[in-house]
Amino acid sequence: MLRGRRMSRVGALEEGASVESPELPKVSAEPERVLLRGIFEIRRESCDVVLGKRVLRWRRIQPELPAAGGSTCDLLGKEESLELEDIFSVRLKRRCSVKQLGRGTLLGITLFICLKEPQNKLKDSTLDLINLSEDHCDIWFQQFKKILEGFTSRPKALKILLNPQSHRQESVQVYYEKVEPLLKLAGIKTDVTITEYEGHALSLLAGCELQGFDGVVCVGGDGSASEAAHALLLRAQKNAVVEVDCTLTPTGAQLPLGLIPAGSTNVLAHSLCGIAHIVTATMHIIMGHIQSVDVCTFSSAGKLLRFGFSAMFGFGGKTLALAEKYRWMSPRQRRDFAVIKALAKLKAEDCKISFLPAGCSQDEQERRAQRSPASDGCDQWQAIQGQFLSVSVMATPCLHSVAPRGFAPDTRLNNGSMALTVVRNTTRPEFVKHLKRYSSVKNQFNFPFVETYTIKEVKIHPRSNSTGYDPEEEGGSRATVSQNGFPWNVDGDLMEAASEVHVRLHPRLIRLYGGSLEEMNDSKVACNCI
Repeated sequence: MLRGRRMSRVGALEEGASVESPELPKVSAEPERVLLRGIFEIRRESCDVVLGKRVLRWRRIQPELPAAGGSTCDLLGKEESLELEDIFSVRLKRRCSVKQLGRGTLLGITLFICLKEPQNKLKDSTLDLINLSEDHCDIWFQQFKKILEGFTSRPKALKILLNPQSHRQESVQVYYEKVEPLLKLAGIKTDVTITEYEGHALSLLAGCELQGFDGVVCVGGDGSASEAAHALLLRAQKNAVVEVDCTLTPTGAQLPLGLIPAGSTNVLAHSLCGIAHIVTATMHIIMGHIQSVDVCTFSSAGKLLRFGFSAMFGFGGKTLALAEKYRWMSPRQRRDFAVIKALAKLKAEDCKISFLPAGCSQDEQERRAQRSPASDGCDQWQAIQGQFLSVSVMATPCLHSVAPRGFAPDTRLNNGSMALTVVRNTTRPEFVKHLKRYSSVKNQFNFPFVETYTIKEVKIHPRSNSTGYDPEEEGGSRATVSQNGFPWNVDGDLMEAASEVHVRLHPRLIRLYGGSLEEMNDSKVACNCI
């Protein structure tokens, strides 16, 4: 009866007002201004609810109990709260039956919230504020909507690029079953294009109208994500009338890019969110969590080949070239087969590697940019040469399910440097030991044949004519890489280069939807490919 009496006397309070009922003592003054205060039922308990500019607070209303000496107990229970920035949608809650032709019986308000879980996961949840008063709920509902409209960084319209060939061709199902319902719930308008061929996203983003969109979202794996990022950056250069080469600074992308991990490899999405999780990636997009991320340019003979985030030459490039020939296999089978085949044909490449350490000052880099492209210009340039089994250049941590610490664990998304890792020629068993270390908590670089450098620029010049990989071998469906070309793995996409490749870092060149990485818990993950 107590709950019924109190719920019947519910009223909405205008901004800054207080409750007059003696049964509801005022909540102690908060540093923020109170917008509304009233009574709702939360989790089957009557609560005194206070809406501030940043936080929603509530206390459970406890029954009055007689006390000796005329004193009374505290009428309010322990305070709970919800940050308003964690709310991404609000709806009026109604009960509808078959006989009701109208909107149904009002029950209250439902808040849709983004919850943080362990291991960097995000999930959607709800909080019901139950009250049967139409006028009371309408005032609160309109106030919640006004608050949500104030989060201007959150997208209202998105261009969706969906790669139907990603992973096991499940990306379409993933989007329409898991991603689209959340976007609709958040009130985000979408325009979906299903890509039909390799390079479709590149040609589409080069010419389509993006004026009415707040961002672009790619549903697929690393290859799809890299293609979309490359397309957005190329579009930015075209709009700015800038020709990108190895000496000029490119223009940043105008729209942020969101990545929904639906591919066989999701290294970039994993590095952005700390986990390759579809709902987590979607919630970061809905909440408007944006990071500015470093990007590399890959050039050869003074001409831009592409934009990217990471690249592997040698073992990593040959493995991808082999995997691309066996697309008819499942992703895991294809990857495992390619790794085993590349190990069986393990061969070092004769290379000269010149690099600019991250310690080179900005003034020195600017002076170099004004000089001839043929001149190194900076006194701090260093060079190493010899036989290398693997060379990797990474501007992101490159987290992966088989590399929980990342392929470049000391690199961050926007720290203005790249990780250069070179593996000199060694025996096959020793090289396999190095590879297995990526799946453990041990230091994968603690080998005498492995060298690591923190750099801003690098030139990799293969000096041999043979790559150790025959594209016509094993009856492949097509020659993926020409006989005189060197295969590179750039963000999971195959790139061919027949001469020196110049990799240059451009800090914070693109904005990506994702959260700030928390410290990842070291966990042992068994490598399933060696």
